Amino acid sequence: MQITEHIASLSEEGRLLAAAAEQAGPGASVPTCPGWQIRHLLRHTGMVHRWAAAFIAEGHTAYHPDGGEPDLDGAELLAWFREGHSHLVRSLEEAPADLECWTFLPAPSPLAFWSRRQLNETTVHRVDAESALGGPLTPVPAARAVDGIDELLTGFHARPKSRVRSDKPRTLRVRAVDTAATWTVRISEDPPQTVRTAGGDGTEDVDCELSGTAEGLYLTLWNRLPLTAVTLRGDRAVARLWTDNSAVTW
Repeated sequence: MQITEHIASLSEEGRLLAAAAEQAGPGASVPTCPGWQIRHLLRHTGMVHRWAAAFIAEGHTAYHPDGGEPDLDGAELLAWFREGHSHLVRSLEEAPADLECWTFLPAPSPLAFWSRRQLNETTVHRVDAESALGGPLTPVPAARAVDGIDELLTGFHARPKSRVRSDKPRTLRVRAVDTAATWTVRISEDPPQTVRTAGGDGTEDVDCELSGTAEGLYLTLWNRLPLTAVTLRGDRAVARLWTDNSAVTW
């Protein structure tokens, strides 16, 4: 995906999130985030948007703490969220291609990093907001879902912070049936090592395979859908190792 595609999709995802939050109401429970209500979701995501925008717009080249979550609710909170989201989108649109600022995952450039990271951040939390309504979710296109799986497996869980570990080496295959993407995740006492291949079902013997649409896998790996949303072959304990330990704070 191109940076411009990320930014355009981020703009739309933020609008969808706000619309679902407004319809659900600030006190609605968020099933995908136990213990959260819509107000908590808006405060968190709005804070992240402002935190990210500060790196882009102000050019911080070292870690800079966020400004904390606001003591707002109701219509004021929703307006605050929309303002912060719009500021993030504008900051990305107006940033130079050679932007220099702090990042925390490998990427072709800081601008590529932040546009992709905030798109996935907002997409996952848009799903959270829509889950509070109990109806169908807005689809995630396959190309975007594949890109999001890449970020999760080869970015977040390649870091020392990953808690997906096993004393006994295990191998998990993730196969998107509607694309040519397959990922092989090697789990050990060290951070998981992931290799993506294109085409075929994969010939290597693995302990467990998760297969399904790219969207289904994306949301399952982010723990927004249950394992029953995809097809599981092999040792279910390996899949549970992922679901029980893969939650990302940042």
